[in-house]
Amino acid sequence: MRTSTRIAGALTGLSLTLGGVVLAAPAARADIPACTRMAELAGATVSDSVTAACGRGVSGDLQSCVSGLTGAGVAGGAATAACRAAAHEPR
Repeated sequence: MRTSTRIAGALTGLSLTLGGVVLAAPAARADIPACTRMAELAGATVSDSVTAACGRGVSGDLQSCVSGLTGAGVAGGAATAACRAAAHEPR
């Protein structure tokens, strides 16, 4: 077998293996519904402002998310937990 054929085969196998790892890796997903549910359980009415605040949590802007939720009537600790749920941030 020629060296170029072996190298091509090895590169193909490596590409397929690495591609499989990427496909098998769990996707990190954000969760606006979990955030809005937590805000609702904390006493807030789910409104556009609550959903928008949770959306900011999804994008990683936790401070803005917490500020938006507290402005909508969610207590500080509950707002922080809801925003972390939106971003799936480990506790």
